[in-house]
Amino acid sequence: MPGVTEDTLYQGRVKLFQPEKGFRASTDSLVLAAALPEKLNGSALEIGCGCGGALLTAAYRLSSMQLTGVDIDAGMTALASQSVTANGFQDRVNIETGNAAEWVRDKENQFDVVFANPPYFEPGRISAPGAEKAAAYLESLSLDGWIKAMAFAAKPRAPIVIIHRAAELARILSVLDRLTGEIRVLPIASKRDEEARRVLVRGRKGLKRGQVHLLSPLITHTEDGQPSARLAAIRQGDAIDW
Repeated sequence: MPGVTEDTLYQGRVKLFQPEKGFRASTDSLVLAAALPEKLNGSALEIGCGCGGALLTAAYRLSSMQLTGVDIDAGMTALASQSVTANGFQDRVNIETGNAAEWVRDKENQFDVVFANPPYFEPGRISAPGAEKAAAYLESLSLDGWIKAMAFAAKPRAPIVIIHRAAELARILSVLDRLTGEIRVLPIASKRDEEARRVLVRGRKGLKRGQVHLLSPLITHTEDGQPSARLAAIRQGDAIDW
């Protein structure tokens, strides 16, 4: 893969190899990792792990867990594997290449938490913003199918955690409502007076339906454009209490 950079996250504590252009670790990656419950044990799965931005920071935070990341792009999984080695996570983090729907077929009820930042756009719905970002934005699996694959792989009562575009919240909830309970939604907005552009959504597999808990938004920046205290804490490796 041409144009690879070696970067760090969590103030230099996590090393990450990623493409110089295209889909790179972002605030979404760090927020997703921070959204995972701190007291988890057992195994975790990220579907669509890319180069490992969320997976590796989750591995740093959840030091007692075994983590697996799967992605359809072999170039990205090669970078993720390189980062696993660079961080000394070989005993706890496994990277695999495959289509999400096919990969989970023999993984039913296996993971104690499943998390993902599903592709933003689907074939035929909207054009991807640049060929070099195609793997992050386009996927043969629909968003509905993506969420169903996550739920299939999760153990009963296990949390399923998603970060996605706020515009897709109704669609996400329509699927999760049939598969999970104790659903919580955390809107994410750049500034206090702006609409949320992202949402974190969490549900627990197989629990009875109940009311959806809509939380106060996570604001990532101050009015003068500086990182908010909450975002600064996330960048340091702190968890989101939600």
